[in-house]
Order: sequence, then C-alpha cells, then structure tokens
Amino acid sequence: MNATANKPYGLMAQFSDPEDLLGATRRAYAEGYRRMDAYSPFPIEGLAEALGRRGTAVPLLVLLGGMTGGLGGYFMQAYAMAVDYPLNIGGRPLHSWPAFIPITFELTVLCASLTAFFAVFVLNKLPQPYHPVFNVNEFGQASQDHFFLCVESTDPKFDPQNTRRFLESLEADAVTEVAS
Repeated sequence: MNATANKPYGLMAQFSDPEDLLGATRRAYAEGYRRMDAYSPFPIEGLAEALGRRGTAVPLLVLLGGMTGGLGGYFMQAYAMAVDYPLNIGGRPLHSWPAFIPITFELTVLCASLTAFFAVFVLNKLPQPYHPVFNVNEFGQASQDHFFLCVESTDPKFDPQNTRRFLESLEADAVTEVAS
C-alpha cells in the first residue's frame, strides 16, 4: 500500500466572521505557512495579500495578446494590399496605413479580450468540477455565511498535530481534516 494514499489534502479551519478569517490568515502567514487558501461567500479586502498573493499575470498576457492582434492585423493588411494582391485604387499608395487603422484596432481589442477570458480560466484552473475541499461537509456553507482557511499538506511547515493545534489556537469554530 502506498504511504501517500492516506495522506490528507490538508486541514481546514471554519470561521463565522470575515475579520476572524482575515486575522487568522495573517497569523498563519506570519507563522510561516505558505500553501494555504481561503474561501469566503464574498470578497474580503486584504485577504489576497494576507495569503501572500502579490500579483497576477493577466495584465501582461492581455497586453501581449492585444499587441499580437494589432500587429498581426496591421501586417496582414499590409501584406495583402502591397505584396500579395496590389490594387491601385484611386491613385493611393499600395501601403496606405490610415485605411488599416479600423481593422488593426478591432483585432487588438478582439485578441486582448479573448486572451483575458482564456487567461483567467487557465490561471484559475477552471473549470474545476472536483476539489478535495468539497469532501468537507461544512464546506457548502462557504457560499452562504461561513469562512474557511485551508492549510495544505504540501506546505513545508505542515505537521498534522502542530498545524491542528495552531488552527485551533486561532479560535476557529471547527478544524476539519480534508481528505484527498
């Protein structure tokens, strides 16, 4: 039998107040826990920072997607009008860049928005029909009126007994083991 087969996903502390969750998250981060996540029925200001999340790659990806779309649209038109199928229309030059602006703009916006949409899905690992925290019966209240902090067993500081004692010292309503 594999030794990791019975290893839990982590320990989850339940709170009934958002300030308690925020305070507990800050204390857990200060204590040295890094592989943890918080669950709340609504956004809590400062929670992402308390978890150690500092930024996201989405703005950079959107910028790159927009630039790719804009440059691709511009050079597609320039190639088509000046190289592949040159037409002398009304005596204009073959590379008449003002005529390329609308398509360039549209492709910039299209590629940037599609990049944003798919980047959010990929970076958030969506869709995620199963997650080990769904095994905790009380977790259904995370979308209603309770708040949860889960410390994962992959955290270097994780020790089942010490982590449980630490989470209980945060005055959690309950501390539950999360099965894998």
